[in-house]
Amino acid sequence: MAENLIHEIGNFLSSMAHGNLQDMVKSIGLFGIWAIIFAESGIMLGFFLPGDSLLVTSGLLASQGFLNIYVLLFGCFVFAVLGDNVGYFTGYHLGRRLFEKEDSRFFKRKYLEETENFYSKHGQKTIILARFVPIVRTFAPIIAGTAAMRYKTFMFFNLIGGFLWTMGLTLFGYFLGRVVPDVDRYLLPIILVIIILSLAPAIWHFIEPRLKK
Repeated sequence: MAENLIHEIGNFLSSMAHGNLQDMVKSIGLFGIWAIIFAESGIMLGFFLPGDSLLVTSGLLASQGFLNIYVLLFGCFVFAVLGDNVGYFTGYHLGRRLFEKEDSRFFKRKYLEETENFYSKHGQKTIILARFVPIVRTFAPIIAGTAAMRYKTFMFFNLIGGFLWTMGLTLFGYFLGRVVPDVDRYLLPIILVIIILSLAPAIWHFIEPRLKK
């Protein structure tokens, strides 16, 4: 998983090099932002979408008056929770058949397997932790459904994770834009730091067993 994450990050950073992410957010508007958050939260094909970066950038643009911060926050939270619900019921109804699916360009069975290992180690709190880990956040609700986690339990942690992720990153971008002059000049290194921090749990999960050998 670590190698794939690095590859996806490289492609994403390359596309951001000339401020393309800001232009993209301005062009797609609120409904486009919400659609991406929804897709990355529980639709398998959405695992490659830049959720963390999108939230921070949207908050930054809201601080400059391009978006209404209150509508942005509410919509991101709602669609993040809805996306996770789609993932949960996908796993619940399709179950182990997902693990038997052949690899394709957009689906890799090992993503499910890596998330299952992450889930087995961290338990129910994975629903919260996964929000901050690219790729894992897309597949965690699917694993929860496959494992038939009680829906009330899933929804409880889903609400907490969705709230912390959407509110935390969006407000971080918003207040950063309010207090740092010309913060958009530093958007690329800021996003890079956020990506590194979000990858830290997955990287540690990958290298920890090797350190114990």
